[in-house]
Amino acid sequence: MLSHEQWFAARKAFLAKEREFTRLRDELNEQRRNLPWEAVDERYVFEGPDGKQTLQELFDGRSQLVIYHFMFDPNWEAGCPHCSFWAHNFNPVIVHLNQRDVTMIAVSRAPYGKLAASEKRMGWSFRWVSCFIRTRRAASFTRISTHARGIDILNTAYNYLGLTPKSRDEGGRGQFWVRRHDQYAR
Repeated sequence: MLSHEQWFAARKAFLAKEREFTRLRDELNEQRRNLPWEAVDERYVFEGPDGKQTLQELFDGRSQLVIYHFMFDPNWEAGCPHCSFWAHNFNPVIVHLNQRDVTMIAVSRAPYGKLAASEKRMGWSFRWVSCFIRTRRAASFTRISTHARGIDILNTAYNYLGLTPKSRDEGGRGQFWVRRHDQYAR
């Protein structure tokens, strides 16, 4: 065991690394914001709780739109369990995003009726729309895209797990433990 002074010295050195990581993340975010823009000329149509809407209408009067591609194939009975895990983070933050001129929605390929049923089952209230009526190029409006470990920072549970001694405790097995919230053993 270390003395308090030894632990404090180690923690202070680690804090310097955490601050450098934050600075580098801020720099990387700035570089992402400075990437070239591409005009979206194609007319996309989505279906959701407000009926059919264009991409422009999804902005809901704000100038910025965050779209989460929620994997839900039209042939599936439920959406992706990993996407469901991420979606549990959406409801609490949307009100704050809205105050910063940002609308956040989820888009899936499944018909809207399946989305509405899943939304009710999971107790979600964020806006979730279907691009089922137009699947030929449904996801091409996403211009800045992040996949796999690139979106971990958006998941509150992963951030908390990263602070614990065992972290995710996945042992190289990936997200084997993730379930929809109503499927965990009680």
